[in-house]
Amino acid sequence: MAKSRDSAKPLTNSSALVLPFRVTDGKGFRLADHDPGKTLGLASKRDAKEHLERGVEQLAKLQEQLYAQDHFSVLVIVQAMDAAGKDSVIKHVMSGINPQGCQVFAFKSPSPEELDHDFLWRTTRCMPERGRIGIFNRSYYEEVLVVRVHPEYLAGQRLPEPIDLKTIWRERFESINAFEQHMARNGTVILKFFLNVSKREQKARFLERLDEPEKNWKFSLGDIKERDHWDEYMAAYEDMIQHTSTPHAPWHVIPADHKWFTRLAVAAAIEERMSALKLKRRSVDPARAQELKAARALLGKA
Repeated sequence: MAKSRDSAKPLTNSSALVLPFRVTDGKGFRLADHDPGKTLGLASKRDAKEHLERGVEQLAKLQEQLYAQDHFSVLVIVQAMDAAGKDSVIKHVMSGINPQGCQVFAFKSPSPEELDHDFLWRTTRCMPERGRIGIFNRSYYEEVLVVRVHPEYLAGQRLPEPIDLKTIWRERFESINAFEQHMARNGTVILKFFLNVSKREQKARFLERLDEPEKNWKFSLGDIKERDHWDEYMAAYEDMIQHTSTPHAPWHVIPADHKWFTRLAVAAAIEERMSALKLKRRSVDPARAQELKAARALLGKA
C-alpha cells in the first residue's frame, strides 16, 4: 500500500536536518569537517519528496502570515561554487510562495554605477521590505570571495590608496557583521546558505551541461577557469564562515552533491526559522471592526 502524504513528518519536527549544518560561531570551523555528500541517512530523492512537499506547503502558509503581519522581513542568501545548484534550490524551495511576497535578485559583475559606491550599496537597495522574503543569488559576500581570489578586481573599485591586502578582508568582515546586526535589530531575519559541492561532483555537472544540448546554455568557459582556483575559493569560504557566523545571521553549510537533499535541508532551515517568529495576523482594532460590520450591512442591502 502506498504511503500517505500525512505519514511524512513535518519539517518543523526535523531539527536534525538543520542543526548539523548551522554555524552560529565560526571559531574553530573547518570546511574539511563537512561532507558534501552527506544525506543524514536518507537514501534517495524518493525518501525526501514527501518532506519537501510538506515543507513547501508550510513555507507558503508562513509567507502569507509574514505578509499579513508586516513586521518582519526574511533575507535568504545563497552562495556556492558554479554548478552547486543555487538556481535549483531557489526554484524548488520557493515553488509554492506567492510571487507578490517574494523578491529574487541575482548579483553578477558590478556595473559602473555600482562600482561608484561602497561594496554593500548594490545589495542594500535590494533588501526585502517588511512582510516579504528576499532571496540573494550571490550577494555582498562576493566581495570576500571572488574579489579575494582575484584581488586585481579591487583596482576597479577605486578605493582610497594604499590598499592593504592583509587587512581589507578583516575590515569587510567587520562591515558585513555590523550591517547584518543592524538589519536583524530592525526586523530582518537573515539565513545564509553555502551549498557545499565537491570538486568531483562539479566536474560531473559541467560534463552534463556539455553532453545535454538543452543544458549547453548553462556552460561557460569562465567556469572552468574559476575551477582552477578551487583551493583558493575553499580557503576563502572557510575564512568567511569563520568570521561572519553569528547567532542572528548564521551560516548553513549544506551538502550539495545530492540536489534533492540540498533542497530539503534549505527548506527545513527556512521553515524552522520562520516558525520560530510565531507569526500572527494583525488584529483588527474596534474602529476598524465597526467599519467592516457596516460594510457587511451595506453589502446585504445591495
